[in-house]
Amino acid sequence: MGEIIDGKILSMQIKDELKVRNAEFEKKFGRKIKLAVVLVGENPASKVYVRNKIKSAEYIGIESLSFYLPEDAEEDEVLKLVKTLADDSSVDAILVQLPLPAHISEEKVLDIIPVEKDVDGFSDRNVGKLTLGKECIAACTPEGIIELLKSKNIELTEKNAVVIGRSNIVGKPIALLLLRENCTVTVCHSKTVGLKEICKEADIIVAAIGKPEFVKADMVKEGAVVIDVGINRTENGLKGDVDFLSVRDKASFITPVPGGVGPMTIAMLMKNAILCAERRESRNGL
Repeated sequence: MGEIIDGKILSMQIKDELKVRNAEFEKKFGRKIKLAVVLVGENPASKVYVRNKIKSAEYIGIESLSFYLPEDAEEDEVLKLVKTLADDSSVDAILVQLPLPAHISEEKVLDIIPVEKDVDGFSDRNVGKLTLGKECIAACTPEGIIELLKSKNIELTEKNAVVIGRSNIVGKPIALLLLRENCTVTVCHSKTVGLKEICKEADIIVAAIGKPEFVKADMVKEGAVVIDVGINRTENGLKGDVDFLSVRDKASFITPVPGGVGPMTIAMLMKNAILCAERRESRNGL
């Protein structure tokens, strides 16, 4: 039976380390790190995420500025707010909670966020740097997955990794991060032929497809590491993309839902906020 990789415990350890790092920043530069959070609409999941992010910021000592706009807010209103935050020299990092309402262009909004304040790592420049293997702010969920794997000293070099899902937020960036760790990476998606057979060859499976309990035991080889990114609300409660009970019998390590990848995403967001501030001060000191 596979060992559970507990994201709650690891994320708390990381946040305690960030608390110390944040205090050192305040002592050195005489100011607080400031994170601006923008939420548009009434998406229940987004409201929970934002609340948890603000709570984590408070715990670490990061000052959070919260901006809430109604579901019917005009696109220009959102763009104007983000532009104001982008131009505000006191703001170190900007988070615009996704998804946005359908009438607002995510691309336009994200394009306004300066690369040095892009705490989510979604800007074209940060994604481009990640693709080129350069230093950058990486997307929080994929970054958290790498931390989970390393926390158990799981060897990544020369391993076959299969990523199920090709989203810009998880699938593509985690594939790039695994490549950086010297994995051989296969990205699968809804049009992939022979998905089951491909997964059975994987040493590491990252499931980020958005389908409850999609990955079954017969898709997993004995001893594989299984990372479940899915958060699916069903009649039977919260379910991941992996059939946890059956897959755990075959996996060497597995993440639960909830309590696996989710807490790590928020911890990495806090880490990125501090990194944004540190890099800004480093540039200012040149």
